[in-house]
Amino acid sequence: MNILVITDKLDFGGAEMYFCKLENLMHDSNITFHFAAGHGQLYERIKNKHRFHELSRTSHTQNMKKLVKIVSDEKIDLVHANSLRMVLYCICVRKISGIKFKIMYTKHNVTILENRSRRVFAYLINRYVERVITVSDFEKNNLIKAGIKANKIKTVYNGVDLNQFGFNQEEKGDFFKVGILARLSEEKNHELFIRIADQLRDKPQIIFYIAGDGPRKQKIKTMIETCNLSHKVKLIGSVNRPEEFIKNIDILLLTSYREVFPMVILEAMAVGTNVISIDRGGIREAIIDKETGFLISSHSAEEFCRIILEMESDESLKYKLIENARRKVEDEFSLDSMVENTLGEYRKCY
Repeated sequence: MNILVITDKLDFGGAEMYFCKLENLMHDSNITFHFAAGHGQLYERIKNKHRFHELSRTSHTQNMKKLVKIVSDEKIDLVHANSLRMVLYCICVRKISGIKFKIMYTKHNVTILENRSRRVFAYLINRYVERVITVSDFEKNNLIKAGIKANKIKTVYNGVDLNQFGFNQEEKGDFFKVGILARLSEEKNHELFIRIADQLRDKPQIIFYIAGDGPRKQKIKTMIETCNLSHKVKLIGSVNRPEEFIKNIDILLLTSYREVFPMVILEAMAVGTNVISIDRGGIREAIIDKETGFLISSHSAEEFCRIILEMESDESLKYKLIENARRKVEDEFSLDSMVENTLGEYRKCY
């Protein structure tokens, strides 16, 4: 079997890291793999560059021509698309080339199309996609409710690289550090993170860190300055080594308006950093409230503050949650399971 795995680009992000893990680790003596993506910071993580094809980040036409050539020259049997845009590419390439390769779709995010027309989204997936991988059972159930055939869908949890995100047992210093690692975009709701910092402004031992980059960078910077919080909230930009940032904070917050299943939760649990998260999407499949972290049902700055102060003062609770969280990641979110389950989905196609 010849398989092509494709994604939009290689910038830092959950779907892009997932693509790199598959490229690095998938091996099957009966399968020849090819990979294709737009350029980005993660290109250096591609280990087998002889089988990697670079796509354009700006020209759909150029990408269509390139994919038609790859599918034809390499006799591709199955294309594994890692975004809805890549699924649409595949549908077009099939029609242009006349080659009846099969399509698999890993759904990492909530898409614009399903928000605007679930009926059209369901039609496209049921009509053209052979198998759908969801990264949480929550998302699997959402797709079934949207009308996707249940027998097409399999949940395969993302796996954490436990070597990269190694367990950190060192004491974390004089200051109590609270952080967020996320794209600086509207759905991540950094405004709530800043309001939390504002409510704890009279706690000089608690410092807040925002890591990441994105379109709302200037707005977030302005909000920090307007609230006179520059001494307390540090905007540090993108990080090339997320494991170092996560290891060096005491608590990771997730304040998003919507999520599917963010990898950063699992990564924090792996390194031994406590997590306080809004209860959205499939997050509760990783965080068991008060056992492996804390879940908050609403965007309440007061509730986030209450738990931060509780965690700061209760060392035994903090370490109990850390141990439980690490054990859960080791047992349920390993890279080996992710790769083997993905290969199993490929085999179901033939």
